[in-house]
Amino acid sequence: MMGGSWCSRIFLLIALVPLGGCFSRSRPVAHHTSTTQLQTATGKDLIERINAQATEIQTLKATVGITASVGGSRLGKITEYQQIRGYILARKPSSLRMIGLFPILQNHVFDMVSSGQEFKLWIPSKNQFIAGSSDVARPSTQPWGNLRPQVIYHALLLQAVDLQNELAVLEEGEHKVIDPGTQKLAMQPDYTLNIIKQNGRDWYLSRKVVFDRTDLRPHQQLFYDEHGSIVTEVHYDEYREFNGVFFPKNIQIWRSQEEYSIKLEVTKLTINGPIMDDQFVLAPPSGAGLASR
Repeated sequence: MMGGSWCSRIFLLIALVPLGGCFSRSRPVAHHTSTTQLQTATGKDLIERINAQATEIQTLKATVGITASVGGSRLGKITEYQQIRGYILARKPSSLRMIGLFPILQNHVFDMVSSGQEFKLWIPSKNQFIAGSSDVARPSTQPWGNLRPQVIYHALLLQAVDLQNELAVLEEGEHKVIDPGTQKLAMQPDYTLNIIKQNGRDWYLSRKVVFDRTDLRPHQQLFYDEHGSIVTEVHYDEYREFNGVFFPKNIQIWRSQEEYSIKLEVTKLTINGPIMDDQFVLAPPSGAGLASR
């Protein structure tokens, strides 16, 4: 009985002490909201924007600067590579060719092509020609060995939302920005479309498209596998008008499972120009070592 009364007094004392102000103090919490003027949209509006852009761009030819890095926590280090020049051809529904050249001599660093589920990759410095699936089943230790055309393709060409087999759920969020008015770090609201895909009887999160509310354009995409893990993260920045179509000048791709990052800086872009079938043909050079992945 005495023990219970003593405990009650202790808890009462703890509760009352802060009220006296002797052992507590308060301070303001800094919370800045961006002063940038924002646009509003519904989930339906954003789906229409995605599908309109997916229809609008059928082919593209791009001259790009390519900057790559390899490594992360698993490798214990990050290796950054000098920027090289590159050319990219992409044509719907699934064709892509990407060529990397050394800066001065313009010799090939790599030549890669795909028309869907299979890809081919030629690495002259290794005298190696690789062919195989677009999925990375066995990660390579070579810088370009894990590169797959479909990763680049899906980063460049926005996929439409398939309303027959996909659900799109709108989510409001926010991200950190430097406020142009105050030049201080601030939180800015954004929109995210969570696109849920059906696989047989099951549904899974396929990708997220994040829209900046200053222009209602995609500024980030996250691609997921069927286990809920992020496989590709893409950031888009500095939209510019090319042939009457707005397209990001800077595209940053991160593949966490293979631990490589690729930044594409678009310097020249032609949209919806003609691209022939033979431009997606890549045969192994004579004497090249052949490998499959």
